[in-house]
Amino acid sequence: IETKLIQTMFKLAALALIGSAAAFAPAQQGASSTALKAFESELGAQPPLGFFDPLGLLEDADQERFDRLRYVEVKHGRICMLAFLGQIVTRAGIHLDGPIDLAGNTFDSFPNGIAAIIGPDAISQSAVAQIVFFVGTLELGVMKDSANGAEPGEFPGDFRNGALDFGWDTFDEETKLAKRAIELNNGRAAMMGILGLMVHEKLNEIDMVADLPIIGALQ
Repeated sequence: IETKLIQTMFKLAALALIGSAAAFAPAQQGASSTALKAFESELGAQPPLGFFDPLGLLEDADQERFDRLRYVEVKHGRICMLAFLGQIVTRAGIHLDGPIDLAGNTFDSFPNGIAAIIGPDAISQSAVAQIVFFVGTLELGVMKDSANGAEPGEFPGDFRNGALDFGWDTFDEETKLAKRAIELNNGRAAMMGILGLMVHEKLNEIDMVADLPIIGALQ
């Protein structure tokens, strides 16, 4: 049973890797269609992979389709960067002070990783519902290219909405592209990183504990 479980997990991980890679950049090298060539200069098509679209998601795609995929990639990258950071911070023993609920339970009294929301020692269902509600509110009303009556952003993933800026308008175009490329690559790395941590968490359940760099064994 354990062998079958491991095989299934690695198959799922492989599919997830392929799926996320498909959003990384425009199309494959050697694509002859005009539609694909239109994306050759888009941000994210860079060495060593260049164009990388193994699932053909951009075949016969227009600019709107590409922008939608890029929007999803950027958003998923940001979420995974936060998730990976949360993993390494809490596993390093760093938690918020004070109680997490009215019962007086502290933040460090709950397990790390997915076990914090799923399992016998997880936070309460009402707490999970609050998290889902908060994230849903951000998704539907705040974290959008155009929200609260603001003009659409300059690029997919521009969530300033006429309010947040942090000096972005003071940068020249070259610097803006460089910073966007850095965010894109860090997001891609974080998607792979959090997927790897999720797989190792499940391996722990069948007594296959790995001693990982920086954060050590996932307990």
